Formats: sequence, C-alpha cells, structure tokens
Amino acid sequence: MLIKTSSRCGMALFFAALVSGCSSVAPASSERPNACTWNRSSCMYEGKYEPGEEAYAEQEAKRLNRAAVSKLRRSAK
Repeated sequence: MLIKTSSRCGMALFFAALVSGCSSVAPASSERPNACTWNRSSCMYEGKYEPGEEAYAEQEAKRLNRAAVSKLRRSAK
C-alpha cells in the first residue's frame, strides 16, 4: 500500500514538474540562437551589390563598430 501511494505521488510530482517546465516563458529574441552564430558562411552574400548598397553597408558597419567600441569603453570604467 505504501509503495502504491509513493508511486502515485512520484508520478504526480513528475507530471507537475513536466507541466511547469513547458509553461516557462520563452527566452527573449536576443537570447535565441542565430543561424549565423553557428555557421557564419551560410549568412554571407556572394552576389553583387545594388547601386548604393555597398556604401550603405560600409557606413553601417563603421557605425556598429563605433557603437561597440563605445560600449566596451563604458563597461571598462
């Protein structure tokens, strides 16, 4: 009798843990894995740029690099 009761309680606890794990909040989008993180070459575009696109991409890369350097300097203080 004791074994049946403890077995039922164990199963109830297992299902409660399973349900509570499934209902947890999903991670924020910044925490989700990105395909480019794992295989960077799959995200590289090998075709030609459209008119003005190359200059825009270079300016945006410079802006992002400056922002990253600024963030690093602030965190180092």
